[in-house]
Amino acid sequence: MKYKKIVCVVIDSFGIGQATDAKEFDDVGADTFGHILEYRPDLKIDNLYKLGLGNLHPSGKALQSKGYACKMHEASCSKDTMTGHWEMMGIHTTKPFKTFTENGFPDELVQELERLTGHVFIGNKSASGTEILDELAMEEIQSGGKKLILYTSADSVRQICGHEEVTGLDELYRVCQIAREITLKPEYKVGRVIARPYIGDSVGHFTRTSNRHDYALSPSSETVLDVLKSNVLDVIGIGKIRDIFNGQGITKSIHSTSSHEGMLQTIEEMKKDFTGLLFTNLVDFDAKWGHRRNVSGYADELEDFDLLLGQLLGVMDSDTLLIITADHGNDPTYKGTDHTRECVPCLMYSLSMKEHGILNDTSSFGTIGASILDNFDLSKPSDLIGESILDLTK
Repeated sequence: MKYKKIVCVVIDSFGIGQATDAKEFDDVGADTFGHILEYRPDLKIDNLYKLGLGNLHPSGKALQSKGYACKMHEASCSKDTMTGHWEMMGIHTTKPFKTFTENGFPDELVQELERLTGHVFIGNKSASGTEILDELAMEEIQSGGKKLILYTSADSVRQICGHEEVTGLDELYRVCQIAREITLKPEYKVGRVIARPYIGDSVGHFTRTSNRHDYALSPSSETVLDVLKSNVLDVIGIGKIRDIFNGQGITKSIHSTSSHEGMLQTIEEMKKDFTGLLFTNLVDFDAKWGHRRNVSGYADELEDFDLLLGQLLGVMDSDTLLIITADHGNDPTYKGTDHTRECVPCLMYSLSMKEHGILNDTSSFGTIGASILDNFDLSKPSDLIGESILDLTK
């Protein structure tokens, strides 16, 4: 065992330039990091630059002074949250999950959901989560919660909105659990059913709350997390991690209300005594700024993250390895409102490292999980992908 603790932080949707197969996803020219830099050339992310982020992008500042950095290419056939995180932990997804972007969900599926829940569903189309609230939330409120908003996106998701004070969280969660059960059928199998609670009482003033809950599929096979857990190592999930893996392989889960809080929780958990993996997802980059095409908000969030990263670096010890990465892109300047097919960064740092450098690109996100298993002297199951780069860090 080289490091007692590994802390892996996922900046959800922080792509660093179009993937080699971006054309297949209609994402040519997508570049989350690059276009944020175009918008704000003086982006204040000194700590990320020191870890080598700028060296991975032609527009970034090549100021690496510690750690090791490389660019990772996604092997799986998708660009969503689940696929990206699952691939980090070794799963190669070769068949995409069902999407219903063009025409919404089939009538028979909606009718079955209405019969089982007692609600009427409105919307049923691909939409921006904030725009559909302005369009339909008043209708839901005026129905006393009888009507609920149903929508999807280019991702494999079924999202259901409910007003926290009208519908109530318990009822919204009950409905989403039923929606999850009936979308396990092969013809309807979406990656996630998402409960989207909100508050507000007039158009322009509706706000989604932090009580979102994802009802994901269980991973399609054993993951690196399962290997860690079965070897009596800690697997602590912060933010959406538990939801993304449907609890599989997780020993402790901590809910976050924001990416800022998620980083503070990460710092506090890192200070505690554990042996294993601390795995954090910071969702605001994606949910609040990427999908809403808010480049200013994304830039602000990156600067806030960098300040908190400085705090984290200040309390690290030599028995801890930090990994910073992302699960896909979501260029806040790009067309539409959906994820973008991009490469992502892999930044590795420990106080014990005596050198620093830029490593060759990797062919999958599985590099993360393979390196974690390598650190704990555990064998990687034969059906998982990824090659460790731990030996390249000195």
